[in-house]
Amino acid sequence: MFMFNSSSKALNSSNYIPAPNIADAWVLHDSKEKTENLSEAFAFSFEERMTYIRKYGSHCMSFSTLQPGMKFFDVPDKGFIAYMQKWGSQMVLSDPVCHEKDRELVISEFLKKYKHTGFVQITEPVAKLMHERFGYYATQFGIETIVDLETWDLSGKKKQILRTSLNQSRKNGIVIRECREETRHHELSRQWMSTRKIKNREIGFLIRPMVMEHEEETRKFFAYHEDKLVGFVFFDPIYKDGKIISYVPNISRFSHSFRQGIFYSLLVYAMDTFKKEGLNEINLGLSILVLDEEDKQSESWILKNIERLIFRYGNFIYNFKGIAFTKSRFNGKTNKFYSAHQWSLPAIKLISMFKLSNVF
Repeated sequence: MFMFNSSSKALNSSNYIPAPNIADAWVLHDSKEKTENLSEAFAFSFEERMTYIRKYGSHCMSFSTLQPGMKFFDVPDKGFIAYMQKWGSQMVLSDPVCHEKDRELVISEFLKKYKHTGFVQITEPVAKLMHERFGYYATQFGIETIVDLETWDLSGKKKQILRTSLNQSRKNGIVIRECREETRHHELSRQWMSTRKIKNREIGFLIRPMVMEHEEETRKFFAYHEDKLVGFVFFDPIYKDGKIISYVPNISRFSHSFRQGIFYSLLVYAMDTFKKEGLNEINLGLSILVLDEEDKQSESWILKNIERLIFRYGNFIYNFKGIAFTKSRFNGKTNKFYSAHQWSLPAIKLISMFKLSNVF
């Protein structure tokens, strides 16, 4: 069971034993370069970074760490941490992209440079490490939903809405195709943005932007009505040991004038495609602020209750409830995701995270 002190900070940073120092592997000058980010002196090339992602990028947000504006802390021969900066502190996105045995070392080296750091959308093993090894609180931030494609079908009460949506799509003559040449999705995206709660800017950080420089292995599915583009979903790859093991639908847009059945139909079509290709699962991604009722000793009950309030009353900011409901219809298994933070009420970190995400 996780344990933490009752003081405002989980554990004093001086209480933990530093991981082995790997600075000897790096040759630094005696000038001010000693104080620079070590990863800046030894930055991976894009090809090297992709090698690590393809080998260790099994987190549903690993591909999203390549989004514009992201900074990287690179550890030679180990992997990297992706983060953004705001108001003099850092916010790490996702697990470190490295072998699980190297997580402690990579995180330790990062924290030597950046003392005031928050972590978000990390898995339970990394959250446990952050708490037990580095003295951070580890508070649930949401869940991910994974569907087993080997047993996937459309039966069951929860999937009635999927069957209804598919029937509506067929009745209305919706045609779904996978292609890379479609360009009308930019205009459809602009129209879609005008209907959102946040109309004048695209959500980022927690959700990768629609346009990414590197999308060679992103799968794109489009829905048409009488040759008019009415919806699309982009699926980013999830990797392990150099292979694509799953996909996650990170970008979706739909015509405001024709919405019935399109999202579910696109998802089902893509899932059937991936199943035929031999994939065993699809990751539907994160449902932010969907929390369990239990409060662990490793969690900040203050932050968790604030998150519950945001989920309950903050749907005018972001469609927390609608996204959670949609993913629940696929009846997949769920895993918990966490944030890691030094203080029981990380107010600045919470605000900076939403600011980085363009929520306000």
